[in-house]
Amino acid sequence: MPQEKNVRSILTSADTARLPIRERAGLVIEARDAASAISRIREAEQAGVQQVWMTQSVGAFDTLTLFAAAAAQTTKIRLGTSIVPIYPRHPLVMAQQAMTVNTIAPGRLQLGVGTSHRHVMESMYGLAMTAPLAYLREYVEVLRQAIWGERVDHQGRFFKVATALPRPAQIPILVSALGEKAFHLAGEIADGAISWMCPVPYLLDTALPALRAGAQARHRPVPPLAAHVPVAMSTDEAAIEKAAIPRISFYTKAPFYAHMFAAAGFPIAEDGSGITELVKALVVSGDEAQVEKRLRELLASGLDELVLLPVPVVDEARERMQLMQVMSSL
Repeated sequence: MPQEKNVRSILTSADTARLPIRERAGLVIEARDAASAISRIREAEQAGVQQVWMTQSVGAFDTLTLFAAAAAQTTKIRLGTSIVPIYPRHPLVMAQQAMTVNTIAPGRLQLGVGTSHRHVMESMYGLAMTAPLAYLREYVEVLRQAIWGERVDHQGRFFKVATALPRPAQIPILVSALGEKAFHLAGEIADGAISWMCPVPYLLDTALPALRAGAQARHRPVPPLAAHVPVAMSTDEAAIEKAAIPRISFYTKAPFYAHMFAAAGFPIAEDGSGITELVKALVVSGDEAQVEKRLRELLASGLDELVLLPVPVVDEARERMQLMQVMSSL
């Protein structure tokens, strides 16, 4: 299939602010099987969505492999990982996968990587998670050399790599961030930071200043912040709360998220109290006009990009299509 260009080069926060608004919103794709995921990516492209994002979960299909298949069946939609955990994959393996996707869909991949969580890496994979931010720093250094340059020559604490990979490409490398130190690190080393389940005031008051400080410390332009935002296409507050609480309560049990929620002013007690306030702070909801208005407000507030997660309330397919229509009209 011939490829149309919807190339996202390496952009700074200032560059992103000058893009058309619809270029700054992406849709999170969730599906139970690969065929459905690819179908939804094709559907999003046909609806005028500019970017899709997918996570990488234990036991689920491999996102980069799926993107390679989806790239062959689409022509221009950008494909972003949010994120691929770094501990199970050597940076050379990650680089090879990303470069393969890039050969199928040149300029359309945004590679988001991150540490994931200790209980996942240690309990499920059996991998020691030592000094995660230091590990992420070194991992991204090796990954960037492998993807962007013709030769990797790195002798560090965690990796000792000396090799050359063919076909270097400037694929944007983004990192996940929750805490202030992680956003600072993203400002130092990444082409973007990806938040997840972070309340907007926390992003504006804590994350963005840390991101800017990290960039300033390395005398480099500030990278963009892609802010994860759950969206419910409904005006029924009780139904929205019922749909959103199971999704969000999952994260309140993970230590990294629990610390971030507390720092954001939404501590969650062991009995779950506080979750309702957190849901109201996180979820954008309403009819199409109300949601569009709020998304525009978020992009005008200082957030660079939005990673929009549909929260189904009554009819998943219809509500997803409504959200895509909103995104294409931005």
